[in-house]
Amino acid sequence: MTEPDVTPDATPVRLSPLLDLHGAVPADAPDGAVAAHYGAISAEQTALLAGDGFVDLSHRDVFTITGPDRLTWLHALSTQHLEQLQPGVRTEVLLLSPQGRIEHGFNGVDDGETFWGHTEAGAAEPLVAFLERMKFMTRVELAVVSDEHAVIGLVRDGALAWEIRARDTLLDLPAELGAPRGIWAWEALRIEAGVPRIGIDTDERAIPNEVGLLGIAVHLEKGCYRGQETVARVHTLGRPPRRLVRLLLDGSVDHLPSTGSAVMLGDKQVGTVGSAARHHELGPIALAVVKRSVDPAATLLADGVAAAQELIVDPEVGLHVRPIVK
Repeated sequence: MTEPDVTPDATPVRLSPLLDLHGAVPADAPDGAVAAHYGAISAEQTALLAGDGFVDLSHRDVFTITGPDRLTWLHALSTQHLEQLQPGVRTEVLLLSPQGRIEHGFNGVDDGETFWGHTEAGAAEPLVAFLERMKFMTRVELAVVSDEHAVIGLVRDGALAWEIRARDTLLDLPAELGAPRGIWAWEALRIEAGVPRIGIDTDERAIPNEVGLLGIAVHLEKGCYRGQETVARVHTLGRPPRRLVRLLLDGSVDHLPSTGSAVMLGDKQVGTVGSAARHHELGPIALAVVKRSVDPAATLLADGVAAAQELIVDPEVGLHVRPIVK
């Protein structure tokens, strides 16, 4: 097994035991603790789409919130309607700045006693630190449990899904779920679905309206939460300042655009690339955030690669939705 490069200042890496399986090739950062693929890149995508196998997402951080006030407390702090969240119902949640910018994002599920959440590698510690400062007299307890629990990805009924399992059972999962599929397969299907990764497909200025999260991670009929004024104003008036797009990249170029690279229209930078992957049918694709004013029919250059746009967030409409990830 080849270990990914880790600098002294990098997020601590929990190498997956599945990297020891035959054919496993480590992914690049920030996913270097899990396999990019197991030797069959396109076949892994088609198998996953058919519901065959699972994806190792064990590099993601896992945290728990316990206590009788956990759901009402999270409901008051976040963009999501959580106070009556039923056990087993998966949800997406954002925490915003007072200006409506995305500061934290996570997926979660409640089991009736504990809220289980997961987020990007390295993101749980600052998230939990923020939540600890917001506890006041609330009866909740928080913990980062990434060393004991791990996330896996699945496709169920044609949609991306996830589960949290005990980390020490990862090597038992192939017997239960089928062969593991690499994160490259997951990323290709995620980009095709237009699902952004917080902190990779978003930057420090991003608001939910720009990246298709209204009605998904933002409940449009709940009460007040931090940053709501910005979200509501842009939603009511429409025309967010930027918009998420799916880029269909020129397949004749031998490299994918890197995260954070420029999206150009002529000699002007009009956006930034988030994540990119090679899809088994669409070819090379990427997500990018571009200025609202960019003509959707314009051909762009993403890190020097020609790209056509597919709308995820309509530049002229207030309510932007995408298929729900269950």
